Amino acid sequence: LKQVFNKDKTFRPKRKFEPGTQRFELHKRAQASLDSGVDLKAAVQLPSGEDQNDWVAVHVVDFFNRINLIYGTVCEFCTERTCPVMSGGPKYEYRWQDDTKYKKPTPLPAPQYMNLLMDWIEVQINNKDIFPTSVGKCKEEVL
Repeated sequence: LKQVFNKDKTFRPKRKFEPGTQRFELHKRAQASLDSGVDLKAAVQLPSGEDQNDWVAVHVVDFFNRINLIYGTVCEFCTERTCPVMSGGPKYEYRWQDDTKYKKPTPLPAPQYMNLLMDWIEVQINNKDIFPTSVGKCKEEVL
């Protein structure tokens, strides 16, 4: 069990919402609806009067936290020896590219790919320009 909760391995602490903020209240509402066995389609619908960007941000962070926990429970079974390729079945191979260390799509063992992916997602979630902590200050992206 120590291996699962070793921060230097795969487990990362949950990103928390500041109590008393609107996002904290949205998180509590989302958590309550998911824990109560409610229809998931209804659970993820934007509540009346809430900001869509805040609602999406709450669900992205919750999803990351849940995936992080799930991955932490299976990582001991997927080693570089047992999972030498990051794949989605026999037809799909995922390759890592980050434009810094990996300039071209690079095949990696699944654990290494997952660690890079989880690190990348965590950086995005902690980037206040992408996920501002103050309500109503979302950065609009121009396509």
